[in-house]
Amino acid sequence: MTSNSVRSMTGQGHAQIQNELGTFSVEVRTVNNRGLKCVIRTSDSLSSLESKIEATARTLIHRGSVQLNLQWRRPGDETPQRINETVLAGYFQQCRRVLDKQNGNGSIDITGLLELPGVLINSPVEDRQNDDVIWDAVHQTLVAAIVNLNQLRDAEGVNMAASLEADCQVIRTQVDEITLLAPEAIESYRERLETKVKQALEKHDINVQTVDLLREVQVYADRADISEEVTRLGSHLQLFLAVMRGEHTDRKTSPGDKSTAEPTGRKLDFIIQEMFRETNTIGSKANHAGISARVVEVKCAIERMRELVQNLE
Repeated sequence: MTSNSVRSMTGQGHAQIQNELGTFSVEVRTVNNRGLKCVIRTSDSLSSLESKIEATARTLIHRGSVQLNLQWRRPGDETPQRINETVLAGYFQQCRRVLDKQNGNGSIDITGLLELPGVLINSPVEDRQNDDVIWDAVHQTLVAAIVNLNQLRDAEGVNMAASLEADCQVIRTQVDEITLLAPEAIESYRERLETKVKQALEKHDINVQTVDLLREVQVYADRADISEEVTRLGSHLQLFLAVMRGEHTDRKTSPGDKSTAEPTGRKLDFIIQEMFRETNTIGSKANHAGISARVVEVKCAIERMRELVQNLE
């Protein structure tokens, strides 16, 4: 099958790296969404990087609801925060003096003291880390996770593209048959119209020159001509295949590189709307049983395609 540029909106990916700073892990999940929505969950030590994380994700994911989980585990027993023993002791002594004045009744809740201002401070390991170095590690892990995600979404896209191409072939076959039936439909409509007009004229005893009658009948019969609609439907079908295969894009990308390629889902959805509009017009204008049956088949194929396209990035 011809290579395609479609990608599923649904998938998941993950990545993990280890260095002197510790272990960085990223998990990313995507589901369908009309636009792009990012939900980011990080450990407290990475919360300041959320804007950079989202900006990076938006350059690599174009559409869908994205959930990102990022964690940073430091090496050994290092923790993101430590207790300032001096401040804690000060709070403790103040509480002890209060209890002494009450004859020692009551107890001191250490957990409560830990929540007081200044008791918990940043760990020295965090103080000495360079923000750029931390971001480099986070960025590397994030990109690797999204690459993993896109590999899975691309694989699903191949299956979806195969289904779309099969339905395109169904439409192409039906359109070719409609093209063959179109002259018959016009002639049949002209004959029926001419018979009805003659019957109406005879009923009211009206004489009309034959040439005038034929001219007026032909004007109305021309309205049943579907050649323009069939041509436009064929053009839309060709454009759909070109966009899906990556042969029609507004941006130049390297062969096989989808990381910066224009998202195709919305464009394909718009083309499908145009295809459905032309198909409707063909069905209403032709007024022919054979063409109507084929129009139904085209509509069924278009509806299947619409459901798939709404799941494409």
